[in-house]
Amino acid sequence: MSKVRYRGRFAPSPTGPLHFGSLVSALASYLDAKASQGEWLVRIEDIDPPREQAGAAKLILKALEYYGLHWDQPIIYQSSRHTIYQDYIEYLRKQQQAYPCTCSRKELSIFHGQYPGTCRNQRTLPASPFAIRLKTESTPVNFIDKIQGAQSFNLEEEGGDFIIKRKDGLFAYQLAVVIDDTLQGITHILRGSDLLDSTPRQYYLQSVLGFSHPSYAHIPVIVASDGKKLSKQNLATPLPLEHPQPVLIRALHALNQSPPPELIGAKVSEIIAWATRHWDSRIIPQSMTIPETLLPTTAP
Repeated sequence: MSKVRYRGRFAPSPTGPLHFGSLVSALASYLDAKASQGEWLVRIEDIDPPREQAGAAKLILKALEYYGLHWDQPIIYQSSRHTIYQDYIEYLRKQQQAYPCTCSRKELSIFHGQYPGTCRNQRTLPASPFAIRLKTESTPVNFIDKIQGAQSFNLEEEGGDFIIKRKDGLFAYQLAVVIDDTLQGITHILRGSDLLDSTPRQYYLQSVLGFSHPSYAHIPVIVASDGKKLSKQNLATPLPLEHPQPVLIRALHALNQSPPPELIGAKVSEIIAWATRHWDSRIIPQSMTIPETLLPTTAP
């Protein structure tokens, strides 16, 4: 377990190269860690092969290095950790906190995303394909997000028992991220607010497993002036690897930091050093729309 006061992380899925929105998240988590004299780790969350793009992990790591975001420990790949995840699945089943579920999407479609508990009393593993679900409770999950403020979720009312291993045998994000954050000793998680509604499930699973809770902060997702979130699914422009300085400056402005104009001609390392010294997470807005002038082109 980590003995450091602050250990943050950036954990991208290799579904495509980094874009401006993912750079902003990576930069914010890096600066928050370094401004606190902490460590910053990178983890590749490659547990969903059907969604992954060949070579994307290498492109992501290459981009982080070009933009001056250097990690402090060896990279962890979730695809190499299936045995660990399965051990925790077995533990949760033995504790009767998790159970197999054979329900199909078609059967559940009439419940509009709310699991009705059909298989909750299932103990033995069925012969037909099944997922593994975690039992939830009606007690609200409460936590303070350092950017978005006080949060309260009732998991039973907002989806119910959730999947921690899929029918196709793939481990769910909610399970893998909780286990790896704990085993890597992550103390602070700063990421995009598109993951805010995943946090109560992770917070709850941490409690069930007896894990401590990291500090959470969710920065607003980058929304272009057309109202669409910047994402790989929306074909956001990949980060240019040539001349990263202007894009770094734009990312700092997106985070409401105020880099001086003379930094535009500085080295990447000088921009990162200035940003670390002057980092202030308290002024990050709760929501933001990025003008087209702030969005990087393929050749800034």
